[in-house]
This record gives sequence, structure tokens and C-alpha cells, in this order.
Amino acid sequence: MARVTPTIREDARLIAEEMAGALAPLQGTRLLVTGVGGFLCSYLLDTVAALNDIAFERPCKLVAMDNFKSGLPERIEHLGGRKDIQFLQHDVTLPFPVEGPFEWIVHGAGIASPTFYRRFPLETIDVNVAGLRNCLDLTREGTQGVLSMSTSEIYGDPDPKSVPTSEDYRGFVSCTGPRACYDESKRLGETLCVAYHRLYGIPVKMIRPFNVYGPGQRLDDRRILPDLMAGALAGGPLVLLSDGKATRAFCYIRDEIRGMLYALMTAPAGEAYNVGNDRTEVTIRQLAEVVCKVARPQPLTVELRRSEEADYLTDNPQRRCPDITKLTACTPWRPQVDLEEGVARTLRSYREEAGKESAWR
Repeated sequence: MARVTPTIREDARLIAEEMAGALAPLQGTRLLVTGVGGFLCSYLLDTVAALNDIAFERPCKLVAMDNFKSGLPERIEHLGGRKDIQFLQHDVTLPFPVEGPFEWIVHGAGIASPTFYRRFPLETIDVNVAGLRNCLDLTREGTQGVLSMSTSEIYGDPDPKSVPTSEDYRGFVSCTGPRACYDESKRLGETLCVAYHRLYGIPVKMIRPFNVYGPGQRLDDRRILPDLMAGALAGGPLVLLSDGKATRAFCYIRDEIRGMLYALMTAPAGEAYNVGNDRTEVTIRQLAEVVCKVARPQPLTVELRRSEEADYLTDNPQRRCPDITKLTACTPWRPQVDLEEGVARTLRSYREEAGKESAWR
């Protein structure tokens, strides 16, 4: 289940309507996006397609790349046949089959689920380092902006005194633990970006997403929101593979895409920016209770269990919440969607996809 839904289309339209002016420099240019079958970049594709449909006189020409080892082709199949999008099934760690110039590049390819990157550590490292470097090597004179998707995982398990966590926190990260393949390769990716910026003046920005969720996230992703959504769709129970006491600040996908685009267009280059919602920090148990609330009248129960994965909770941060002052100081971006609204929209989208939405209205 990961096809486009009316809720996803509405999110893309709302972003396009709000940001048409800020995104006007995209008109008539070429934009390369990697990882387009993934959660974040499929939404980005929908947003730029919406801009071309309702706001731009000259379309932004998209080159959309994915090898679909973890991304889902069905998520973007509704965009097939569009003259403004060229799809390429390709591994970003290999030499690119397409040449520039590209005025804009967004590198979103990667393996972001802890369950999957623990299973495929070398592939995770390759896409975060070699894939990113291939993107940076595509930049030429005339490139107006490059965006690299980093992660809030680079902070590791932060000292409680550093929560909310700002970009100058250097992290408390294991370089040998089961999450290290992801955390450390993302940290190295940021080093690559800064090196290219300092050596060649590449206008690259790095964003650090904080616990993004929303419609279109694959239900077998094995992160907490898809697990809870799958449990709700099945009629329960909602299973937590922990004591439920760790906290996260969850950011709805529409706010994340808005933050990404504002960072790409207007934030100073050579810098990293937190993108998340600093007003939604809750315990995992509280999150499950929010899902129970929005699922009504369907009754749900919450159960605590132990994961069969030995490393499931190893190096798992106890708190995560962003300080977003840096991005809000240099762009108009602010998070708009509160947790209950975002969870309700997410569940509604999955029910739309399953053909069950009308039954729960």
C-alpha cells in the first residue's frame, strides 16, 4: 500500500499554492531528484508536478531517479506519461546515465529504516556517500541549489541538556554500533557537502529531518508510525516493541516538504538545517494513544512487547526534538500541522487507499 491518494494530492496542492512565489525560480529549469520512490521524494515529485499544473507558465523539467530496491514504483506511477518528468531506473552509486546541466539537485536516495539499514549496512553507506558524491560531481557553473538529505540521527542519543537539539550539537554517536552504518555515513555525507562548498563554491545545503510521518509511507517500513497505522487498519492491537517511554517530535510530511523547499531556495549554502516540529514531542505511548483517539469509532488497544530483533533498541535515542531556530530565522517556514491532525490525515489516506475511508466517516 503506497499509491497516491486524495489526501496526498491535497497536500501537494496546498504546498504549491502557498509556495508558488517562493518557488518561481524553478520555472523553466532542470531539477534532478534521486530516491523518487521513497517517502519524502515521492511527495516532492507530486509537489513540483502540482506547481507545473497550477502555477508555472514554463514547467520545471524533472529528472526522477531511483533503483527501486527500497522505493516503490507504484507510489509514483500516476505521474507516468507526463512530458515534464523523465524517469530513470538507476543506482545512484554508479555513474549517472544523464548529463547536466541541472540548476537544482535534491539527493534523497537512501535506506532510512533502522530495520533495513541494519540488514543492508554496506548498501546504506554506499548510497549516503558514493551516491551523494556522484550528485555533487554533476554540479556545474549555473547550478543554483543542491539539497542533501541528512538526518537527525547524526545527533545520536543527545545529552538531555541539549534537547531541543540545535545544529551546533556535535552528536553522541557510536561508530561501531548497529546503527552506525546509517548515522556515520550521513555524518560523512555532510562533510562531503561542506568540502565541495568550500573547494568549489557549490550552493549545497543539508537538512536534518526529525521523525517525519504521513501518507505514502510504506506500511512495512518498520518505523513506529507505519507500525501503528498497520495495527489500526487491522483493527488492533497497537503493538509497541519497547516500554513506550522514549520521546520523539513528529513532523507531518507536508511541513517537511515545505521546509525542504524553503531551505533549497533561500537558506544560506554550506550549512545544515534541522527540519521538524518542535511542538509535537510526545512519548511513544502517547503517540499510540493519539492513534487510538483518531481511529474512533474503531476501538483499539495498546500492547507492549519485546522485539525479536536483538539490536532493535541498541543505541536508540531516548529523546529527540529539534531546535528549528536556524531555519525559521532565514526563511518564512514554520510547521503548521499539529500531531492529531497529521495522524488523522495519515490514517485517512491509508483508508482511502484501502477503499475503507467511507466506512469510518
